[in-house]
Amino acid sequence: MNARPELAAPRPPSSLSPSRAGDFIRCPLLYRFRVIDRLPEKPSEAATRGTVVHAVLERLFDVPAIERTPLLARSMVAPQWQRLLAERPELAELFAPESPGGATDPADDAGVADVGPEAAESAAGPSAAERLARWLESAERLVERWFSLEDPTRLEPAERELYVETALESGLVLRGYVDRLDVAPTGDLRVVDYKTGKAPRPEYAAEALFQMKFYALVLWRLRGVVPRRLQLVYLGSGDVLTYDPTEQDLRGVERKLLALWEAIRRATETGDWRPRPGRLCDWCDHRALCPSFGGTPPVYPLPTTRTAPDDLVPSDPAG
Repeated sequence: MNARPELAAPRPPSSLSPSRAGDFIRCPLLYRFRVIDRLPEKPSEAATRGTVVHAVLERLFDVPAIERTPLLARSMVAPQWQRLLAERPELAELFAPESPGGATDPADDAGVADVGPEAAESAAGPSAAERLARWLESAERLVERWFSLEDPTRLEPAERELYVETALESGLVLRGYVDRLDVAPTGDLRVVDYKTGKAPRPEYAAEALFQMKFYALVLWRLRGVVPRRLQLVYLGSGDVLTYDPTEQDLRGVERKLLALWEAIRRATETGDWRPRPGRLCDWCDHRALCPSFGGTPPVYPLPTTRTAPDDLVPSDPAG
């Protein structure tokens, strides 16, 4: 892993994205490590595969509709990987040879391990070339599976990888990237997000929809139109989850985001970022620094001005 680059002096956060909101909901200390301390993290095969797959699905719409075929999409995977690798050479470390039997990253849930036979591995484990080839093949299968869920020859997105940002009346800035925005002739908006993992169990669906409602709120504030449909496309399991929001839904999301931001603001001022141990802790890059596992966080880099409250995290922020 590369050495940590020189960074500007830490500043209190001034905006909120769906991913950072999710970090704070999952574990306030994780939010601190990523946003305040800006600690480096190791890349993962799952996240990198997601980046490549998203790039393919974005660029496929650059060609005429009749040419958008599974064969073309699969052929775009390797070039998009090479483009990403040129931008981030450290990603080559992902495919260094390793011994079999290592821990499995729970984020690596692309749902492709059960598709097709796997080659038998030697006692020394697969070579770097074998691991890369297998990884590229898994990305190609995800891209191909998309064609069973949507027909790109019948789609002409209004926007792809659209950056959206708006400031609420409170001053809180909401920002993020929308994978795809479709606009019907009637003016109705459909917000589409691609997921390379599997669809969540019903009890976890609200967490996934929270991100989409976040985007819907931003678009509503920007365009004055509540999106007609929110659509999550899960390439790992071949599922599509849809939700049709209302103004009442989005007003509720705004209230929850304001409560979440107040909790973040208080934690920033007090320096009290409480860990929230959970099922993903074993794969956290910062476990060695977490008090829940005997670690000590870095010295807090911001001044503190308040006493820590008891209710750091609002209840049910993503409900």
